[in-house]
Amino acid sequence: MNLNGLDKSRLPRHVAIIMDGNGRWARLRGKSRIEGHRRGRASVRAVVELSRRLGIPCLSLYAFSTENWLRPKDEVHALMSLLEHYLEAEQPKMVRHGIRLMAIGEKERLPPAVLRTLEHAERATRDNMGMTVLLALSYSGRNDIVKMVQTMARKVQEGTYKVEDIDEAMVSAHMETGSIPDPDLLIRTSGEMRISNFYLWQIPYTEIYVTPTLWPDFREREYLQALLEYQRRHRRFGRTDEQVNQSLHTAKGGR
Repeated sequence: MNLNGLDKSRLPRHVAIIMDGNGRWARLRGKSRIEGHRRGRASVRAVVELSRRLGIPCLSLYAFSTENWLRPKDEVHALMSLLEHYLEAEQPKMVRHGIRLMAIGEKERLPPAVLRTLEHAERATRDNMGMTVLLALSYSGRNDIVKMVQTMARKVQEGTYKVEDIDEAMVSAHMETGSIPDPDLLIRTSGEMRISNFYLWQIPYTEIYVTPTLWPDFREREYLQALLEYQRRHRRFGRTDEQVNQSLHTAKGGR
């Protein structure tokens, strides 16, 4: 693995990944969709491990959307089983390497055994400070916003806040991701050009990288390509190039 060209001082603080293409990977090889999901676990391990080695503080993985409950029951059952086994297998490594596991979404919809395993992994790693891996499970960006609105409405009704107190920072703090920074980079595998109801509030200025690589084939090399492309981007956040350059010059101590 060649890290030449990667500027470790300009890595994203938070990388989010829409892991797509397991089914297509399997179909192209005449295998079951379950085999595609099983193969995808190796890609998860590769991305988590490289993120940890590079020092990327936060990695979000869109593992299961609310819409995924509509898939065939045998596929959903297999996905839940794979998730449970993954959590059991990876928890000791997360503890050993200082990785904190968090999960967001309608976790109450998960099968009881899966939920117990997930909650145990969260408890076992909650004090780890090396890196955060955030799993979006039974997650919907729209539902995340709805829950935020409901929480804020209750607090206004109770008199905790006034309507005019509500601003973007307060909204962000009441999202499920309120304790972590917004993603700097969003990667989508399999070439699909859509967000698929993921992080609708959190990505207004996130750099989006789409690769035709199917998730089971997405490993260290493909991840490094995404990070290098991110570093080639000129992030302006609504400002002009001149303003960005002046800001960088000032930050470096220029006159």
